[in-house]
Amino acid sequence: MMEEKDIINFYLDNETLVGPDILVDLKITPLPIKTDFAVLNNDTLNIFNTHKKIVVKDFEEAIVLKEKHKNTKLYDKFIEYIKTIDGAEGIVINKKATELERKVFLDKLLSEKQSSESDQLMSSDDEKKQDKIQNTNLLQQRLNFLEKNKIKITSSYNSKARKWVVHDFVNLYTSRFRELEKILHARQELQSLTSISRITQKKERENISLIGVVYDKALTKTGNIMLTLEDPTGMVKAVVNKNKEELFRLAEEIQLDEVIGLAGMYDQIIFVNNLFIPDIPLTKELKKSPEEGCFLVISDTEPGSKLFLEKEFNKLLSWLSGDIGSEKQREIASKIKYIFIVGDLVAGVGIYPNQEFDLNIIDIYDQYKALAELLKKIPEHIPIIICPGNHDVGRISEPQPPLPQDYAEALIAMPNVISVSNPSTINIFANAEYGFDGFEVMLYHGLSFVYYSEHIPVIRRSGGQKRPDLIMKYLLQRRHLAPSHTSTLYIPDPKKDPLVIDKVPDFLISGHVHRAMVSNYKNVTCINASCWTNQSDEQERRGLEAQPGRAFIVDMKTREVKIMNFLSKDDQEKEESAKAQAAEPFVASATIATSSTTSNVSSTSSTAQSLVKPEVNNG
Repeated sequence: MMEEKDIINFYLDNETLVGPDILVDLKITPLPIKTDFAVLNNDTLNIFNTHKKIVVKDFEEAIVLKEKHKNTKLYDKFIEYIKTIDGAEGIVINKKATELERKVFLDKLLSEKQSSESDQLMSSDDEKKQDKIQNTNLLQQRLNFLEKNKIKITSSYNSKARKWVVHDFVNLYTSRFRELEKILHARQELQSLTSISRITQKKERENISLIGVVYDKALTKTGNIMLTLEDPTGMVKAVVNKNKEELFRLAEEIQLDEVIGLAGMYDQIIFVNNLFIPDIPLTKELKKSPEEGCFLVISDTEPGSKLFLEKEFNKLLSWLSGDIGSEKQREIASKIKYIFIVGDLVAGVGIYPNQEFDLNIIDIYDQYKALAELLKKIPEHIPIIICPGNHDVGRISEPQPPLPQDYAEALIAMPNVISVSNPSTINIFANAEYGFDGFEVMLYHGLSFVYYSEHIPVIRRSGGQKRPDLIMKYLLQRRHLAPSHTSTLYIPDPKKDPLVIDKVPDFLISGHVHRAMVSNYKNVTCINASCWTNQSDEQERRGLEAQPGRAFIVDMKTREVKIMNFLSKDDQEKEESAKAQAAEPFVASATIATSSTTSNVSSTSSTAQSLVKPEVNNG
């Protein structure tokens, strides 16, 4: 007979606590079982023995209600359910039974359990083999689809979540510094670099150059900007004189944690003569495809919200299917090779205070099902490339991994949907026959945009969140999607900073701020995609002014970017009126409008019969 201490230790080793009500019985014959229950007592043992399927967490909450709050209703329901099993008599260990009867019963129970586990194991093995074969077939189908459509996922963050420690942040910033240092080191002006620890050994009033991370930034009493820079060897202060106007303006834009280069004269501190940011080289090629083809860009679709523009979104889907539009518009629809949806695929749940009042689909699973049903209207030969945003399920910290299949199975299971992380880079439309290596398209939902709209003086003065083109230009210049520590939530990956723009893309596509704008910076086409919801009270409170109902069409042969506006004529006129009053920058668009039957297309403006190239803001 086992001692009580041995029995308790036995179950503790199996991560289970033993209740005193069965301890006497277990002295005779301990049951060598593993269970999901936190506590093993008479009730939980009976559930296990009857093989009843219950939610362990719910049952244990019922026990807490019973013992702590004297509420036995839920607990009694569980017990009633357990007793309904066929042949349940004899399941409860009778405390008045003889020692021999108890031993016979427990031996029989063990034998039945082992037999059942053996059958389950064989069945489980067969199911695993079938699942493996099925998964292999699905993977091969997906690879064939990617190859057929000339898609290569250049980067998509898939590292497993784990516990992060302080040292991971140190390694992240070290890794970021090394990556951006390589880019800056290519500058001719920074060939003769000096580490900070060696600067103090220099003679006074000697010219130096260095690369460092901005540790601190302050304004001196005389109005100059004082920067504190650090590298792996130490720290040093550098002052930018306000009388050097162009240099001072650049210093104004510099934020904490940026990696920059500088040149100047050292005399206790560095008097800066020049500042350098990683930036995009002037030699960046403006690629154009030798083949005809277009891709479409949208963002922030957000079905599940009462504000979702379902009518307008269905109009977009009908146009893609070739059911509506002028002859010219239908011709363009037939050339669409790819569709990008850049985050906030659904409205989400609990994203902002009182969001439940803005939802008509309150279950996150059903929101993704609703989106899947809409996207099924798109011809299956067109790949739909999606990434998550801050409204989507999963962690909000960047990089956000691809959507979890458990929540968005209906969407991810679609044969033409390709799910990637935020951010990610996808190569499309490569053609080896013509020696064309394809376009690099970087997707970034844009969670850091709000920070830079508020903290960069020139962006703030120019309209803040209304100018995502200026924000994207700023981030391309820094070669990082969120260089400042507090600009976004992020994962401190110690191996490599996934938010560094190490390879310059041909297209940078974002969303988040619900503004429709396209610009060009050093041959990188920047698109901030439109949304498909009306403006909520929460967005108005945050100063976000939406421009909904647009789709961007990129001609890959000419690199022209055009806009289709799917709002009704009345909504467009209201928007134009408001825009004129606010004197906002105007981005031209083409209009598609339907009659009441949505079967015919009627012209509502001079641009309806042909798509026009929008005004472009050049860097």
